[in-house]
Amino acid sequence: MTMGIAKSKAPADWPTLLKENSRAGGQQKNPARSPEKVVWQYRAGSSVRSAPILDGGILYVNSLNGIVHAIEVSTGTPKWQFQAPGQVHSTPSLYENRILFGCDDGKVYALDRNDGGKMWEAPTGAEVWASPVVLKGAVYFGSADGKVYAVDATSGRQKWVRELGGRVYSTIYATEQRLYVGCGDARVYSLDASSGATLWSTPTGNGIISSPAVIGDVVLIGSEDFFVYALDSRSGEVRWKYETGLGIASSPAVSSDLTFIGSKDGFLYALETQSGRLRWKTAVGDVVTASPVIGDGVVCIQAGGTFALEIATGNVVWRAAMAGTVQSVPVLAGDTIFLASLSGEVYALR
Repeated sequence: MTMGIAKSKAPADWPTLLKENSRAGGQQKNPARSPEKVVWQYRAGSSVRSAPILDGGILYVNSLNGIVHAIEVSTGTPKWQFQAPGQVHSTPSLYENRILFGCDDGKVYALDRNDGGKMWEAPTGAEVWASPVVLKGAVYFGSADGKVYAVDATSGRQKWVRELGGRVYSTIYATEQRLYVGCGDARVYSLDASSGATLWSTPTGNGIISSPAVIGDVVLIGSEDFFVYALDSRSGEVRWKYETGLGIASSPAVSSDLTFIGSKDGFLYALETQSGRLRWKTAVGDVVTASPVIGDGVVCIQAGGTFALEIATGNVVWRAAMAGTVQSVPVLAGDTIFLASLSGEVYALR
């Protein structure tokens, strides 16, 4: 790949984890070809484990040294930076003029996306690694204190809090009536969105850090017990489960008929969403913890490098190797791919 700085086209927005609350995993019309050059490279100064997000020509990246970076995508130069009081593992989300993220100091912060000024903070009892999810003016998130919180998106004022049975690193899936989330007590929970009351909980065989996706009336999630689960969204009943070779930290990306998920056994799996039948699995690395994203005829996954696999067959279409291991979810935006690495490098590839 050739290094360089160049003006880039304004890419399509990607304002939250896996692009949107549907967790469809992107669904971008991105060409099924290997990127040929590095448009720009930005040094964040510390490891990046969370996923970047994109909106209005600005890429937002959280690094472990606690800095939130707002980067101009046309040039790869910083617009502003914010120093949080602790490490930041949380993928940010956008709501109106705010950028929201969790911090290891046990708080969720809202910043003014124009200048990075702090607008509000919402305290919890332990670190917040999950990505905040916003729906109908409420922000939902879990904390390692074992609780799920709902706060007002404008003020940060607490609406309700619900204690679960273990640490919550899973990012909530929110609908108008229900929330779905995995928990360190090995259970998947459905909560009432207005009150936090538990509607159902379904046990698995080990803790859960995977984040759920919902398509139709099916909740899809991975567990450290090696299984991918499909649950009835209304009752929590297990529709099917599929066993991989090791624990699952990856979160699913769902197309119309296939669910894609990685496992620590080094494989990316394509499962039929309604039946759980294996369509294909492809070895992509020693350990796969990142979540896949879906492009035009390909599904992309980070496993050391970036792999693009043909959706129909699982064959590797291309692989892009970068300096430094890449584990965070990529952003596919038009003809540009944005990546962040454990060595603290942020790339725009085309």
